Amino acid sequence: MFGTMKRGANAYANIGMETGVLAANPHKLITMLFDGALVAIALGKKHMADGDIRSKGKSITHAILIIDNGLRASLNKDVGGELALNLDSLYEYMSRRLFQANATNDPAILDEVHGLLTDIRSAWEQINPNGTPGVAPQVPAAYEAAVSPTRLAKV
Repeated sequence: MFGTMKRGANAYANIGMETGVLAANPHKLITMLFDGALVAIALGKKHMADGDIRSKGKSITHAILIIDNGLRASLNKDVGGELALNLDSLYEYMSRRLFQANATNDPAILDEVHGLLTDIRSAWEQINPNGTPGVAPQVPAAYEAAVSPTRLAKV
């Protein structure tokens, strides 16, 4: 009569996600984009193994959208120079590979893109501006300039 338990749980999860996004600093928003893409790829691989073509397609498409409309759109090519351009090319490559994985049902491609995103996410986490005081970042400051989370507000 009032909806299913699953619908209620999904609504609760959506509220939790929305609250997390509203409370997150710009650096955390980029981390959340990485996490969302990684989860979508993992789900795509699971659905691929299960033979659930519709869900596989939805998950992989979701990952592509996060990469293109989130991570790639947040790049600041004016400030980031060559590093931003290289990341843009890498994100474009990942989107193409995900499309190919979806079309050919190739889980190895999903693993490849998952690994690339994991590496970039790890580097991004190392420059966390809210990290431990006095600990020098492990990646160049140019990386943070190239991937400007403040651009998300403009997208």
